Amino acid sequence: MSPFEVAAILLAGMAAGTINTVVGSGTLITFPTLLAFGVPPVTANVSNTVGLVPGSVSGAIGYRAELEGQRSRLVRLGSASLLGGLAGAALLLWLPSKAFDTIVPALIGIGVLLVILGPAISRRVAARTEREEPAEHGATWVWLAVLLTGVYGGYFGAAQGVLLVAILGIGIADTLQRHNATKNVLAAIVNAVAAVVFILVADVDWAVAGLIAAGSIVGGQLGATVGRRLPAPVLRAVIVLVGLTALLVFLLD
Repeated sequence: MSPFEVAAILLAGMAAGTINTVVGSGTLITFPTLLAFGVPPVTANVSNTVGLVPGSVSGAIGYRAELEGQRSRLVRLGSASLLGGLAGAALLLWLPSKAFDTIVPALIGIGVLLVILGPAISRRVAARTEREEPAEHGATWVWLAVLLTGVYGGYFGAAQGVLLVAILGIGIADTLQRHNATKNVLAAIVNAVAAVVFILVADVDWAVAGLIAAGSIVGGQLGATVGRRLPAPVLRAVIVLVGLTALLVFLLD
């Protein structure tokens, strides 16, 4: 691995850690970066998931103040994320690699669309949470929706944070800040359980995973510290650009 590749993957990990904490689409940065350096798609996805776990934990720790009083909610929804992450990781390993090559463009497209729709989702969430009193668990369908998002996150993961914030905002009346904190914990659970499965039975590129991990830890703290001061429109524009580039790479390959 050349010094340029090391620096690029490290910076991509930092950007992903920051974006995951603030928005939730960091995989659209790291995954295309790994593909550009010739890492096979499934290996790239597996190594990326393993590498982003420390960043997810870092971001969750950075939001610990907003997590106060959410223990019961986190335990309940965390069980859904755990089961979903296991199922998603199993799908990635059991389905043939050709299936992944076919599915990934659609997942990237969905992820890009979710990022584009992020501001509209956020406005609807904010409008709802201003009108209603906080609730502990919210609607009965929230657990199932979090489970399905965990399956998606364990399989690929791009924009699962956007999905989680939308689900929590629609189904549970609480502040957007607390939803974002909950999102970070649930995403960390999905990434962690999927990473354990991948470490046990899949081919992890440890050099790549280590670089992403180092960068994402810093990025998680950066996102938690200054996330609301970062120019969200610019971040979304970068994610969309990288995502569309990755989509073109897959379609033209």
